[in-house]
Amino acid sequence: MGTRHLAVVSAGLSNPSSTRLLADRLTAATVAALSERGITTTVELVELREHARDLADNLLTGFPSTSLRQAVDTVTGADAVIAVTPIFSASFSGLFKTFFDVLDKDALVGTPVLMGATAGTARHSLALEHALRPLFAYLRATVVPTAVFAASEDWAGGAEAGGGLAERVDRAAAELADVVAGRPPAAPVDPFADPETSFEDLLRG
Repeated sequence: MGTRHLAVVSAGLSNPSSTRLLADRLTAATVAALSERGITTTVELVELREHARDLADNLLTGFPSTSLRQAVDTVTGADAVIAVTPIFSASFSGLFKTFFDVLDKDALVGTPVLMGATAGTARHSLALEHALRPLFAYLRATVVPTAVFAASEDWAGGAEAGGGLAERVDRAAAELADVVAGRPPAAPVDPFADPETSFEDLLRG
């Protein structure tokens, strides 16, 4: 079945963060689910906190830095994306939204996406449906049915106390693996295929 490339986007602000912890659990479960289907997986993590200033500069100038461009290429060239954000004021974080704002509107068309979110209370859980799912619908990504939300109580007491979370993680990972297994691998991203500035314009200065 070949090898697939999985991009993991984590918008946690602290280090460590519950957002990164959830992203790691979703990643491990997805890699295991793909392995059960005979597919090996390479994983690249994009920690958005490392690109916060570059994202702001990109909004102002329209041009990404080298490191931000690499992060964008990692996500847009992946066979599947796991995207996890903390929930602030009943919606995704500004950092999370800014990253997806700088992507080309067609960059994730058809890309399988697993959504995850974390917050201090389960009252924020519907943000996955009223905020994140419309965002990826606009980008025309293929979002798996199960979105995974983790509140503070899901982490309290360790893995035994978070049995419901573990079940949701495994279900979502299986759904993502099924979608990925049914598709051919993504073509590698060619950074020179569509240059932002033509060679003619560069020669003219």
